[in-house]
Amino acid sequence: MIHLYGIPNCDTVKKARKWLDANGLEYTFHDYKKEGADRGRLDRWADECGWESLLNRRGTTFRKLDDAAKADIDREKAVALMIEHTSLIKRPVVEHEDGARVLLGFNESEWENAWC
Repeated sequence: MIHLYGIPNCDTVKKARKWLDANGLEYTFHDYKKEGADRGRLDRWADECGWESLLNRRGTTFRKLDDAAKADIDREKAVALMIEHTSLIKRPVVEHEDGARVLLGFNESEWENAWC
């Protein structure tokens, strides 16, 4: 089973869901806006993928943070910010059920190599 984490109205999440459906891959969807973000899972992803890659600095949520919140970001601060503002988590995050494979964002060729 594949677990897809994101926000339903995100265009990249929509593309990812469409790709999974088109390839006949079953998945569960975790909506950050409704279900929040789990500290343990964010810690694991930050360790595996790097907190710098997991933190979405390109979106409006990051730009709207005050300067103090954006200053001196390290792993601990980044994870805390992502828990508080789930839109700061790169989207989508896709995890295989056993947690052995985690992909950040949607890259079709990367996903084909992972699941097809």
